[in-house]
Amino acid sequence: MCGTILGGIAVPLQAQEQEAAQAVPAAPADGTIRSIVVNGAQRLEPTTVLSYMQLRNGQAYTEEAADQALKDLFETELFKDVSIRNNQGAVVIDVVENPVINRILLEGNKRIKEDKIYPEIRLAPRQIFTRSKVRADVARIVELYKRKGRFAASVEPKMVQLDQNRVDIVFEINEGPKSKVQQINIIGNEEFSDGKLRGEMVTKQSRFYRFFSSSDTYDPDRLAFDQQKLRQFYLTEGYADFRVISAVAELTPDKRDFIITYVVEEGERYQFGDVTVESDIRDFTAEFLTPQLPMKSGDFYDAKQVEDTVERLSETAGLFGYAFADVRPQFTRNKETLTMDILFQVAESDRVYVERIDINGNTLTQDKIVRREFRLNEGDAFNSFQVKRSANRIKSLGFFQEELEIEQKQGSAPDRIILEANVEEKATGELQLSAGFSSVENFILQASVRQRNFRGKGQELRTSISYSSFSQSIELGFTEPYLFDRNIAVGADIFRRDQNSFNFVNNDRETTFEQLTTGFQIRAGVPITEYMSASFRYGLSQDDVTLEPSLFFSDSNGDGIRGNSPEDACDPLQAGRFLCDAIGSRTTSSLGASLIYDDRDSRIRPTRGQTVVGSVDFAGLGGSVKYLRGRLNASKHWRVLGDFIFTVKGEGGYIHPLSDRSVTPGDGIDDVRLTDRFFLGEPQMRGFDIRGVGPRIVRNLTTPALDENGTPFNQIIVQENGRQTDDAIGGRAYYLARAELEIPLGSGARELGLRPSIFIDAGAVFKVTTPILQNPQFIGNLQERADDGSGITTLRLNADGTPDLDENGNEVFVPVFVNNALGYLRTDENGEVIITPQATDANGNPYPIATSFIERFFGDSISPRVSVGIGVNWNSPFGPFRIDIAKALLKEPGDDTKLFTFNVGTQF
Repeated sequence: MCGTILGGIAVPLQAQEQEAAQAVPAAPADGTIRSIVVNGAQRLEPTTVLSYMQLRNGQAYTEEAADQALKDLFETELFKDVSIRNNQGAVVIDVVENPVINRILLEGNKRIKEDKIYPEIRLAPRQIFTRSKVRADVARIVELYKRKGRFAASVEPKMVQLDQNRVDIVFEINEGPKSKVQQINIIGNEEFSDGKLRGEMVTKQSRFYRFFSSSDTYDPDRLAFDQQKLRQFYLTEGYADFRVISAVAELTPDKRDFIITYVVEEGERYQFGDVTVESDIRDFTAEFLTPQLPMKSGDFYDAKQVEDTVERLSETAGLFGYAFADVRPQFTRNKETLTMDILFQVAESDRVYVERIDINGNTLTQDKIVRREFRLNEGDAFNSFQVKRSANRIKSLGFFQEELEIEQKQGSAPDRIILEANVEEKATGELQLSAGFSSVENFILQASVRQRNFRGKGQELRTSISYSSFSQSIELGFTEPYLFDRNIAVGADIFRRDQNSFNFVNNDRETTFEQLTTGFQIRAGVPITEYMSASFRYGLSQDDVTLEPSLFFSDSNGDGIRGNSPEDACDPLQAGRFLCDAIGSRTTSSLGASLIYDDRDSRIRPTRGQTVVGSVDFAGLGGSVKYLRGRLNASKHWRVLGDFIFTVKGEGGYIHPLSDRSVTPGDGIDDVRLTDRFFLGEPQMRGFDIRGVGPRIVRNLTTPALDENGTPFNQIIVQENGRQTDDAIGGRAYYLARAELEIPLGSGARELGLRPSIFIDAGAVFKVTTPILQNPQFIGNLQERADDGSGITTLRLNADGTPDLDENGNEVFVPVFVNNALGYLRTDENGEVIITPQATDANGNPYPIATSFIERFFGDSISPRVSVGIGVNWNSPFGPFRIDIAKALLKEPGDDTKLFTFNVGTQF
């Protein structure tokens, strides 16, 4: 119903129409028309009004002619009211023009946004208001809501009268509840269950767990699509005579939801009979093609396999240059034997050549950036494989939409073809910005900018800056993929990183050493074949590693202040020998090379193909660091079970020292420096913390053991107090493998950019020289006191600090007699328990009891650590977002696990 608002009162438009009809006076008596006058016209000329009807001067005025004139004027929909008066041949036509629309407003719409409704409305500002157009717009809005599953929606239009015969049109919308599909019934199916057939449909039954999906809402268009899906399913199973007899959607008694009932007829199941190929193309013989057909006589008929075969034959013809090859399957159905004979006819066609390559839609990216990715040039013979390869290379640039296709159009002659790439540019800049505060790092600021299509030339420019209490760094990088328009990539990076390494004391991070690195790297890459390339690099960097003297240095002059004398050196008992070994200044001059094989269909989001990268780096072209390091990375991608994407990745590496850093044999110093070793953990291996996998030294701080009265046992027995430091020291070798299955979602989730996956990771880092654990190793855990109080027993430790076990795997306890001596329990080089005076450092200075510790070495094992989990990639409005929840299934003592990780950035 429509209405007019006058003086704040809404007047229904239908009532206005009735009043207007009643206001039309009866026609006067018959007579000859001497004159016709039009009154009330504002925007229209009187002559224009007269042109819409048949009344003319000199005609006889009749009731029928007056009625027809009224109908003609109202049919123009230009007038709100019309009346005709005849005064002895002087005819007066009084008109009230329809108002002009000032604006159109929507009220009550919440589920559907205005930008979706306005395109359905044909009325527009400055148009003449007509009731028929309003009714049509109301019907279109209601239909829009029905397509969204809201069949109870209603729309009431109203007019707000303004001056100068203008109106505002207001559509008041009552959206109503969403109509769900309560139940789907299938009648006539015998070979397949209802559940199996429902699984093939897009429409789903309404269930509580489908709150994120719209598949359980009723949609008539989807109902027709589901009938086609049922037919496709049965045709792939061999039921060539299948048909849907009827599909009925009925409202439930409460008028809220729908019940859908399908009546089907399955028919008989067919098998393939004789399957042959007939080809009229030279060098494309039937003898060559027939043995390669995937279907064999006796197999159950599969319509999808027939469609795929037609496409494959067309692509094969394209490889020979026949772009417009016409492949038509001819079916012969044998109802007696229930077999289907198929003849694939390949009609004769001309060999085709590329006439022109057109690129459309690239507003920022230069044409040559796209053209150089084409594997065909103008004038070349057409090749369908090269066209597909060109599309994959363009998508791999990451500058355009993922669903890019190269269209093939008929050229100026039958043997000419035009290749047209219609691209849609997307954001190629990435901005990551984060700021925060923590009790450990205080203020944290990180920012990085990366532009992968700098100035539209395909160049990459990146910079990153980070600042916190534990790290400050700045990096700049530039890559030119085509130097002087030749297929040679060059790049350079310069960096300065000031990073404080850390360990964990219980769950708190504490700084261990500071590493300042300054350097640069230059890179170059050249293709060898279409899928293979080589890259070379040279890097030079200066590393300065320092420790805090007041915490980790000795006190050589005995003044109680550490590190204030030139003779003070790093104290292994305080810092650990591996940290003392890391300090110093060193220069690394390295030369590296990589051999890369990559035939993936996309470098951004691959769905099939593989990549293998082997690299080797040699450090020793000058500088003080010498090693040879090799790495191997490989991945393979499959599209499985429809749209699922399965990915397997593996990588490994080994670093071999080229110099001997040991001072004395067996001193526990590894020939590979701490900063050059491999580390493993987040983010490479999910389910484990940063550097959470592999060799590490765990130091448990201790306090004196007390008796039941709180009195120390002569200050000689210590127990672990729960405080612990955990230092990862890395290894020379590592391996990492992962398998991941990306799960496809519905169209709505794909539009949001959601890509969930399940994964399993396995890996290890290992092989490092066993460090010498520092004495005193304060063994503890008070086990038992003798009845007379004269002695206790305690664990006996091995040389590496682990408890000694007997032949049955039980811990060995040894008696210790105190005799009121003041000292600490410790083990000698043979693992025997002895009593020493108060612990002293290398210069004989006593340590306070608070510095007591038990030091253990863990994690140097080739055994795999395994984690499983789920993750989600989301192309959010803020940029790429990744969240992972992983559980470690296999781990070694000392490994640090982590359940939840995420990272986020943004794009521009």
